[in-house]
Amino acid sequence: MSIMEFIKTAIPEVLLVKPKIFEDHRGFFMETWQAKTFTRVGITADFVQDNHSRSARGVLRGLHYQIQKPQGKLVRVIFGEIYDVAVDLRKSSATFGNWVGTILSAENKQMLWIPPGFAHGFYVLSQGAECVYKCTDYYAPEHERTLLWNDPDLCISWPLSKNEEPIVSQKDAAGKKLYEAEVFE
Repeated sequence: MSIMEFIKTAIPEVLLVKPKIFEDHRGFFMETWQAKTFTRVGITADFVQDNHSRSARGVLRGLHYQIQKPQGKLVRVIFGEIYDVAVDLRKSSATFGNWVGTILSAENKQMLWIPPGFAHGFYVLSQGAECVYKCTDYYAPEHERTLLWNDPDLCISWPLSKNEEPIVSQKDAAGKKLYEAEVFE
């Protein structure tokens, strides 16, 4: 019996992970990470850091990446709902500059595997959201870069609330467009 289903997205290396949920009148149980199961689909990640963030409705975080010490991320939501996005920044890839997005929520319990070489960001759809994600390398602020969340060349279809601008940090508002950003070879 498989404890997880791995679904390829439009960028095959980015995977939607659907864990098997064991639910009854007491609540539920699910595995969120098992090295053997992930290795079977080619993910041999050595996670070194777990992060937990809370954001209010309308917050848009990202698009972040580390040009050196790139991080692979396994993202899930434990409260609320987000629209999660990964952008391929691997210049040698056939999908360079393409993006995928999906809704992750505490209700659907799905996860998104984003390998190293991608920028990552999300937009909060619910009143608030808490995300937890495992990373394959340590946070290195000196290598962190930000891709502009609304770069017209990327055409990301963020599901923004009508007549509302997203809430972004100064750093994210000053992100670089794809044509001027440092990318991976």
